[in-house]
Amino acid sequence: MKLNELPPRQADRKQAKRVARGIGCGTGKTAGRGVKGQKARAGGYHKVGFEGGQMPLQRRLPKAGFKNPFRKEYITVSVGDLEVFEANAEVRLEDMRKHGLIRKKMGDGLKLLADGELTKPLQIHVLKASKSAVAKVEAAGGKVHLTDVVNG
Repeated sequence: MKLNELPPRQADRKQAKRVARGIGCGTGKTAGRGVKGQKARAGGYHKVGFEGGQMPLQRRLPKAGFKNPFRKEYITVSVGDLEVFEANAEVRLEDMRKHGLIRKKMGDGLKLLADGELTKPLQIHVLKASKSAVAKVEAAGGKVHLTDVVNG
């Protein structure tokens, strides 16, 4: 059986009820809207959150906090995670992504943090690094290159 040969479902065969087509149709006269009132009128309904003139909840509650629209969110990698690379390797964002160290798709750059230990000398290219992370990499004989490129 092919997709175009499937019969329509029973629910789809049902015809939609036509409203306001005289008293014989069952939904004549007021067309299922009841008698008078705002909801019976054309275009008559209210906005989301409208409480009949009472001060709406979103305006009654106190406003708190601040979300900085210019905040930078860095992808972080620990020094200990870099043990997967071979000695004297050039380590960049793409290499870390290949080895599964980074799962996030986007960020404002890559930051190296000092968690864990490093035993091999590596050339690491990141946007930012903590002082203790730089010290650990240099103690292992490697170097941290701070690049201006956001993702590279």
